[in-house]
Amino acid sequence: MKDINLAKRGAKIVTKNWMQVQQGDRVGIITDEEHMDEINLIKDAMEAIGADVVLEMRPTGDTKFAGLLDQDNDGVVDDYDVIIGATNYSIVTKPAVKVAVKSGARFLSLPMSTNDDRSILEYDFMTMDPQISQKTATQLLKHIKGASKIRVTTNLGTDISFSMTGRKAGYFNGRAKDGRGFTSSSFEVYIPIEEDKTKGIGILDGSLGYLGKVEKPFKLKFEAGRLIEIEQTPDGQKLQKYMEDFNDPRIFHTAEFGIGTNTKSKCAGNCYIEDESTFGTFHIGFGRNIALGGEFEANGHFDLVFFKPTIYVDDIIIMEEGKIVKEGE
Repeated sequence: MKDINLAKRGAKIVTKNWMQVQQGDRVGIITDEEHMDEINLIKDAMEAIGADVVLEMRPTGDTKFAGLLDQDNDGVVDDYDVIIGATNYSIVTKPAVKVAVKSGARFLSLPMSTNDDRSILEYDFMTMDPQISQKTATQLLKHIKGASKIRVTTNLGTDISFSMTGRKAGYFNGRAKDGRGFTSSSFEVYIPIEEDKTKGIGILDGSLGYLGKVEKPFKLKFEAGRLIEIEQTPDGQKLQKYMEDFNDPRIFHTAEFGIGTNTKSKCAGNCYIEDESTFGTFHIGFGRNIALGGEFEANGHFDLVFFKPTIYVDDIIIMEEGKIVKEGE
């Protein structure tokens, strides 16, 4: 953590703007020792309002597989009004979380992983107005809802087709009430695509997810919903090893198509959540997608981010080179 005042600002945004914590709320924060300084800032902000905050501690270290934690201990999220998943990596796939939200709890996915010395709470992207992001998402979803196919191209040579027949698109903007109780610190439109239909070529030029910035664009090949070929550049080799280390072939399946809606985000490879939130980018999510409304399970989930997409929804252009196409153009 470099700037405690900025981190306190972020803690207040989580508390008041996103989760709208009230006096008497019972809050459960799932975290680890590595992030205690910043978690205590959130805890202090919530307790100042009069909330009762309980920390559920997890092992420190590589929590890449955190989504599998507590599958046999669903009681960890019982009886909370607010639940925050704040380990290094996302834990949104817990079945218990879906049950808790259905019962009226508010859940925030707040992966804490960054690649510089800052806390995620210090990043300016957190100050994005949720209402503005919501308007952007609504404009995009107007054309996406009910669609059956998506195609995305870029000037570098990306040309990938996705299928979303029968799948429901949604959006995140930080604010739990807009997500019917379920939200993420990632500002985006998301689609839990059909997991066996993605095909084409992607030239990855943005972010390697948790691994950070792409140093030089490289080629990815998709067939029948799987990433089947990674160009063996230094970045490509790093990505290949990372995916193989999941020890689960299902991590190579495409499971999500996302569009960033945060104009204050910069895809610089410093923060996983900021990267995929950046307006003017799209991302492909791999692995599990159950929490997003899909049907696929895996040992994890992560995203790769691409710049300046042209996006076709059922052959209608909704975004051209990273800019939303207005009706009538």
